[in-house]
Amino acid sequence: MATRLVQINMKARDDSALGRFWAEALGWGVDSEAPGVTNLEPVGFSYPDPVAVCIDIIARPEPKTVKNRVHVDLATTSTAHQTELVARLKALGATPADVGQGEVPWTVLADPEGNEFCVLEPRPIYRDTGPIAAVVVDCADPREMARFWGEAMDWTVHEVTDGHASLRSAQGVGPYLEFVRTPDTKSVWNRVHLDVRPYPGDDMAAEAARLRALGATDPDFDRSAIHWTVLADPEGNEFCLLTPR
Repeated sequence: MATRLVQINMKARDDSALGRFWAEALGWGVDSEAPGVTNLEPVGFSYPDPVAVCIDIIARPEPKTVKNRVHVDLATTSTAHQTELVARLKALGATPADVGQGEVPWTVLADPEGNEFCVLEPRPIYRDTGPIAAVVVDCADPREMARFWGEAMDWTVHEVTDGHASLRSAQGVGPYLEFVRTPDTKSVWNRVHLDVRPYPGDDMAAEAARLRALGATDPDFDRSAIHWTVLADPEGNEFCLLTPR
């Protein structure tokens, strides 16, 4: 059994408006699954497919209060492309963000609801990822996160150091999942989180038990209104185990 990363989940006060921003930013299509739920995926995409990690935006009234522990890095193909993309994103409603990055070659922005993201300078490693180069998770121990997520999913671990770890689909397509060591500690429920899904025919309860044996825990909240399983990784980052598909 195994899971794979299929989407990231964002909370938003206005899911439709934030969905329009990210659809324009990525060149993706928009689909409303239900009131208060906006889905984004590449045009012509057949979900799920490792060539892309989709975005699910869920309406929630709570305001953003702290820097997100999960964000996306956008890929560029040249310095001119980076400059052009930053300008286009600002025209769509993005604003400069200071997360203590100092002088760096990438640009840190925030979307219209304040979610931080990076527009990277051109890097060869991301030349074939699509518009999202990586989904990045802040953490205290990249080695432990690579251990957990490398066993939780069937993705391939590419790099593990004390400061950084990265994984990518075993098919060698789509964005990377990266863990970056930061001094910040988790203090609130993550406003952006990972959604993973088992394969067709897998047993969801057995998969949840396997993830718990690897170190996942059960956050304390009311589960009566959901049909999927919410767990937390060894550093307390919530993630959703969706039904097999």
